[in-house]
Amino acid sequence: MKWRFQWNFPILFSPHDPKTLYAGANVLMKTTDEGLHWQPISPDLTRNDKSKQGPTGGPITKDNTSVEYYDTIFTIDESPVTKGVIWAGADDGLVHVTRDGGKSWTNVTPVGIPEWIQINSIAASPHEAGAAYIAATMYKLDDHNPYLYKTSDFGKSWKKIVNGIPAGDFTRVIREDPNRRGVLVAGTETALYISSDDGENWRKFQLNVPATPITDLVFHKREDDLIVATQGRSFYVLDDMGIVRQLLAPARAGGTRLLRPEDTYRLGGGFGRGSGPAGQNPPAGAVIYYSLADKPKGDVTLEFYDAAGKLIRTISSREVPRQTPQGDADEDDGPRVPQGATRAPAEAGINRFVWDMRHADATGFPGLIMWAGNLRGPLIAPGKYEVRLAVDGQTVSQQFNVKKDPRTFTTPEDSSRQIALSLQLRDKLSQANEGVIKIREAKRQLDPYTKSDIKAVADEARELARKLSAVENELYQTKNQSNQDPLNYPIKLNNKLAALGGVVAANDTAPTSQSQMVFEELATKVNAQLSSLDRLLKDDLARFNKLVRDQNVPAVVVK
Repeated sequence: MKWRFQWNFPILFSPHDPKTLYAGANVLMKTTDEGLHWQPISPDLTRNDKSKQGPTGGPITKDNTSVEYYDTIFTIDESPVTKGVIWAGADDGLVHVTRDGGKSWTNVTPVGIPEWIQINSIAASPHEAGAAYIAATMYKLDDHNPYLYKTSDFGKSWKKIVNGIPAGDFTRVIREDPNRRGVLVAGTETALYISSDDGENWRKFQLNVPATPITDLVFHKREDDLIVATQGRSFYVLDDMGIVRQLLAPARAGGTRLLRPEDTYRLGGGFGRGSGPAGQNPPAGAVIYYSLADKPKGDVTLEFYDAAGKLIRTISSREVPRQTPQGDADEDDGPRVPQGATRAPAEAGINRFVWDMRHADATGFPGLIMWAGNLRGPLIAPGKYEVRLAVDGQTVSQQFNVKKDPRTFTTPEDSSRQIALSLQLRDKLSQANEGVIKIREAKRQLDPYTKSDIKAVADEARELARKLSAVENELYQTKNQSNQDPLNYPIKLNNKLAALGGVVAANDTAPTSQSQMVFEELATKVNAQLSSLDRLLKDDLARFNKLVRDQNVPAVVVK
């Protein structure tokens, strides 16, 4: 064969020119016109041992297609720091580097590395042009030991760096963190490892990855993620390497540690999920990590503030009853919209809380049934935010960013208008529901008086209860007993507000003039009912209380 390519020959786009593509045979190939023309830019970078280039498989399963020949380039990488610095490692143990884009090559194979070892991966440092790392495997010759090496002088000298990786767990891949010099990750036949001191020491970094061959690792620099490829056990993504780097740093005195949250996208519906087998999506919200030396004696609180220092939401470790509607019916009676987490964990060690990036929910009441509406507070706008952790008299804070959905064209002004109207809707919905709560409390206390032996008291109690019910029935459809009842009985003011809130929040756009007009109309009607309620509680209830006092019976008291 003129050119020797093996089954999984390396292919690499240049980090400096997206039109430059490299492919590894026994020489390094290059194209700049999408493969219309290829040219070799190196001599043979292998041992070219002809005894390793014959048919394989023996007489029964003979294979002479050449893809199982030895003496091929197995891995390549170009320095992200300096254009034209290209590294190549072969499956026969040789390592070469060029510093001029392939015009001249130097054999920089580490001294003492086993002969015929497979250079499984080579990684140019994203921080230093002369630095690179290699992971090699010797398992085909019954040597299962790990082989990792690093250089900082373009391969003139190499250092073996395997301390902490046990014998028998052979190495497949190594990469350096592009956002932190000296932080390395390595994949072996069974596990994932991490080093914070440029490979001097390694420790297990398995998390929830199964014991499986780790075949490749990629850092997504912009999103600060680590992507892990395995042999037969799927892909894994560590969504926030920033958290890992913070945990690698020494902890401060005091034992309480709030890690800086990863910048988060504002996605109203979270991440979609297709049908059939699918991976686990990232949580829909801002992920807050904090570590506690011991289990706290008191409550743990998380407070979220906007850029102006205004408090948006407070989350406590104390259990708080949730005011969730009994039903959130829609036309297809589909899945209910989940509410965000309401309690902050408070355990010794690392704690994780996912904030749904929403303002506080609207007020609800037991048995509330609404059609195509819910109590969820509106999503915050993109911008800068701060989280404060308070525990046992100590407060620490971190800032983070909420970024807009990159698929949208929403302006900051659009977001401000959307949030403003959404908050108005939430507050007016709360006022309507709080009115229902007041009415029901008053009616609960009035009920015994409707059965009074004193006719004047009973008549007045029934009349006042009737007037209160009239207001209640305008604010809420009291005939609703099941999620489908709104099909039988028309929705009332609080449900209309909630449904309009869903319309306003449905897309990342400014609210329409129609939505604004409908809100003003509904708000006017709610205000009228609340004014009537206020008069009933101040005037009519005062007269009733005077009546029962004159009859020497206890009065009704509404908080």
